[in-house]
Amino acid sequence: MIDEGSLENSKECFTQRKPSTGGWNAAIFIIFVEVAERFAFCGLASNLITYLTDDLHEPTSTAVKIVNTWVGVSYLFPVLGAFAADSFLGRFRTILVASIIYCTGFVLLTLSVSVLPLHDRKAIFFVALYIIAVGEGGHKPCVQTFAADQFNENLPEEKKAKSSFFNWWYSGIMVGATSSTLAVVYIEDNISWAAGFGVLATALAASLAIFLLGIKRYKKQGPFGSPFTSVAQVVAAAARKWRVDETGRVWGVCCGDVRIGVHEDGQPKSRTLAHTDQLRFLDKATIIDNIDASSQSRNPWRLCSQNQVEEVKLVLCLIPVWLCSLMFAVVATNFQTYFTKQGSTMIRSVGRFQLPAASLQALLGLTVMIAIPIYDRIFVPITRRFTGHLSGITLLQRIGIGLFLSLINMAVSALVEAKRVGVAKEHNLLDNPKATVPMSVWWLLPQYIFCGLSDVFTFIGLQELFYDQMPESMRSLGAAAYVTVVGVGSFVSSAVISIVQVMSSSFGEEWLGDNLNRAHLDGFYWVLAGLSALNLCVYVWVAKRFVYKKVEGDDDDDDDILA
Repeated sequence: MIDEGSLENSKECFTQRKPSTGGWNAAIFIIFVEVAERFAFCGLASNLITYLTDDLHEPTSTAVKIVNTWVGVSYLFPVLGAFAADSFLGRFRTILVASIIYCTGFVLLTLSVSVLPLHDRKAIFFVALYIIAVGEGGHKPCVQTFAADQFNENLPEEKKAKSSFFNWWYSGIMVGATSSTLAVVYIEDNISWAAGFGVLATALAASLAIFLLGIKRYKKQGPFGSPFTSVAQVVAAAARKWRVDETGRVWGVCCGDVRIGVHEDGQPKSRTLAHTDQLRFLDKATIIDNIDASSQSRNPWRLCSQNQVEEVKLVLCLIPVWLCSLMFAVVATNFQTYFTKQGSTMIRSVGRFQLPAASLQALLGLTVMIAIPIYDRIFVPITRRFTGHLSGITLLQRIGIGLFLSLINMAVSALVEAKRVGVAKEHNLLDNPKATVPMSVWWLLPQYIFCGLSDVFTFIGLQELFYDQMPESMRSLGAAAYVTVVGVGSFVSSAVISIVQVMSSSFGEEWLGDNLNRAHLDGFYWVLAGLSALNLCVYVWVAKRFVYKKVEGDDDDDDDILA
């Protein structure tokens, strides 16, 4: 006779192993969507400064600020996209809507440089740019999270696969970005901007079709409710009870935490978080005072569960890490702006072929694509033997290494720029900014390599940290928080440029002017190197005090140890 419990376990086992739902079978479709999205975004962003200066005749410093502002807005809109996904639409529907908006923006962009009347083109061009930014806002926080959701955290083999997934996800991003900076930039520079933007629009339309092909393979989650409400309730409840004695009775998960449920595939929506001693003032939100005890129903703005409080602690404890990551993004913005302008002044011929200045950004992508397999297949297994950690090193250690490489990148960039200006001075080219400096563009190779290596450590580390350490119900918000590092960093970069220009003008000679040979770009790089060193010191202090997420029932690992 077949026991009903055994039959149920067999069904559950079969559901978890079913190859047609979730896992890599579903994630691969979503990875292709992200590859196409990066292909389109980077094909535009990488050469945007060239269009602004050469076709719209904007000054270099103004063009840099326009690029930084657009990138910043594009990477801030994901906060709204994450809110919409978690509160109303769910991740699948948000991706679908965002993809349609994205395609619309690129179609309009193509029309703005081709068939529209000349007097309307500039205005429509900028309108299209910010439509694309809206599409990015819905796309960016959900696609990666939706793909990672396809792996079941309760199965050890899938949990390990998820850790590897973040490395290969970023590798796919680099494939899309690198191919666009090589192929599309060449089309934009040598055929027409309309042809280049048309290729990008076509790629996005194809990605939407691919996304819909995998619709039956996806594990889908509905909206969890507003994450901001949960945070506000805990803060409000703790503030109301700041004078209450902490020895009072605590309303915990056992008393009815409504956030626990089950997905349609049997995977729990939320797991019970263990109590931690960080931000202890928030624990007062769980204390039952006289008002709570006399009330017939629980007021969520006065009394919160222990699990809800611990979720809010996770969010708040990630804020210092987020702030320390901004300087990394400030440095990273240069590879699409000043690195490109440097390359445009140097010898770029490869045989009879003239390499477009923006195509040098492919060096970053190639570095990442080479480094990720080495990191995943060699570095992680070797370090795992010494640390015993599943990922070889902790996420915060990985991010810290990237921040250090970012600092080195600015120092190397400053030295190379000083060499370029020296060569220009030797050949009396300081006052001839359009002349080609007799120096090979391959001198820029080290700074692109360091930029790529720092991405492998910091950007991928941030992706995994803001997915893994966020509560399950707030993971779209976590992805948005990671993305906004780039957005806010772009605004900070523009602010630093403005401050440097104002301060240098007060001493008689403005830095970062249109003539790159007299712009003191090397001094600007040294300023960023100094700020990066200061930021790294603060980050180490923050990382030493960080406590990783702890879930009741899970075996303790060394995630909470940061050397």
